[in-house]
Amino acid sequence: MAFGNLKFDTLTTSDAKNTSTEKSIDTSYLFNGVAKAWSNINGTSTLATRDSFNVGSTTDNGTGNYTNNFTNNMSNDGFSASVNSQDASTRTNVHSSFEGQTTSTILTYHYEGGSLVDTNRQGTIAMGDLA
Repeated sequence: MAFGNLKFDTLTTSDAKNTSTEKSIDTSYLFNGVAKAWSNINGTSTLATRDSFNVGSTTDNGTGNYTNNFTNNMSNDGFSASVNSQDASTRTNVHSSFEGQTTSTILTYHYEGGSLVDTNRQGTIAMGDLA
């Protein structure tokens, strides 16, 4: 069996299941405008991933410090990311950040009141080009 390429500029569907109205989207948006990786983790007690896309695993590096390991690498380490965390208890001075990113990982932190603490909910999104 031979495999080939299917090329098109716009993807159109009738959306019969929901509205019976035709919907279309430019395929460049699908390629360039969507998250290439994301995760939602619980970092308290035993680290647990609630859900994810293109994140094969998450490593607990210590209190409030996590590494998301991509299933498919980014094309370079200059991709954009967003990290949001829910505080465990204080509901004040919550700060989350990322740094130390590579083509295959993103390192995230969760701070409360200026100190690293484990978070019960952290969402991370990576935007950029896949390798």
